[in-house]
Amino acid sequence: MTPSARVQSVLDLLEALARESRPADGLLAAWLRARRYIGSKDRAAISTRFYAVLRHFRRLDWSLARHQIPMTPRARLLAWLALGEGIAATDLATLFSGGTYAPAALTSDELKAWRKLQGHTLTHPSMPEDVQTECPPALFAPLKQKFGAAFLKEMQAMLEPAPLDLRVNLLKMTQEAALQDLRAAGLKAEICPFSPVGLRVFGRPSLNTLPMLKDGAIEIQDEGSQLVALAVEAKPGERIVDFCAGAGGKTLALGAMMANKGRIIACDISEKRLRSGTARFRRAGLHNIETRTLVGTRDPWVKKHKESFDRVLADAPCSGTGTWRRNPDTRGSQLGPSLPDLLKTQAEILDSAARLVKKGGRLVYATCSLLPEENEDQIAAFLAAHPDFSVVPCGMNGADFLSLTPHRHGTDGFFAAALERGV
Repeated sequence: MTPSARVQSVLDLLEALARESRPADGLLAAWLRARRYIGSKDRAAISTRFYAVLRHFRRLDWSLARHQIPMTPRARLLAWLALGEGIAATDLATLFSGGTYAPAALTSDELKAWRKLQGHTLTHPSMPEDVQTECPPALFAPLKQKFGAAFLKEMQAMLEPAPLDLRVNLLKMTQEAALQDLRAAGLKAEICPFSPVGLRVFGRPSLNTLPMLKDGAIEIQDEGSQLVALAVEAKPGERIVDFCAGAGGKTLALGAMMANKGRIIACDISEKRLRSGTARFRRAGLHNIETRTLVGTRDPWVKKHKESFDRVLADAPCSGTGTWRRNPDTRGSQLGPSLPDLLKTQAEILDSAARLVKKGGRLVYATCSLLPEENEDQIAAFLAAHPDFSVVPCGMNGADFLSLTPHRHGTDGFFAAALERGV
């Protein structure tokens, strides 16, 4: 692809995102699937620039508004090229040539707007702190209170692209062997700092052709997600429920820990998500996993299997504030339930999942949120209503809770609490 065609592709994606109420990652994936002829380097360049605009969305809009420039997808892209990439006017005219596969030529108004932006940066002395940090106004105060002096560092870490982490399936190979195979394939990789089954790959390469990925020896999974699964401490021969399994990322990790011995029930309200996990289970060589579609948190199956399982993981739906590096579009949009609705659902999930835990068993509650209302506050309310459960420390350095952030740990933001039912 020519540089102009790449720019047009990003513009197409930004315009589609403005039209459609859907997550950016799903939109990008569908767009690329429909264009399999696009090479890996072009895909990477388009994806990187598309997400760069989304990561700097509020600052771009603030700069456009400051100069009284209409906030359109094309104007945002032009603003990013000026403020984020510092592209010169002559190069911009070449990119926006109006030729085949290129964006339409710049208008006189766009050239005037460009001159207003030229020479400036993404930040400005009069820019409000919530805009500077790309933090939604409603969450600025609670997140600043949570992080205190580290607030700016945490928000800056949220603006960086997320690393590419892999989980090694120990049923098929060791962590060290997988590392050597990655390096032999010409990839720069290292062992993750915290996960004993994690590897980090640098440079954002395409892994689709790697035999290890195709045969289930490795899975793409953020190190923080790996640590949440490890907090369950699944053991061979146990009976375990992954209560909100989704497509089965953590289910796979649990199955590997159990060495294919015992039984895992992967539950979700979405049959489609569970079906997508089934092929991954087979590829990973796991045969101890069953799937069950639930009609809701009060599905009769839960009551029927009361106190039947050694361990239950409840990875609850949440605001996703911990995944802003991967999903920057979710900062300023609400595509799912509101926070009050999420809090209600989380409490219901905790209460229902707890019924499955046998005496002496463990319940692990997890979110990819940074908000105390979804994390510590939910656990406090649950313990007040369920005095037969108590906290089992599962965090770093013996802390009660696992609390991960991009700045401190280099992972997505995750929270996990391990609770044990009294005998």
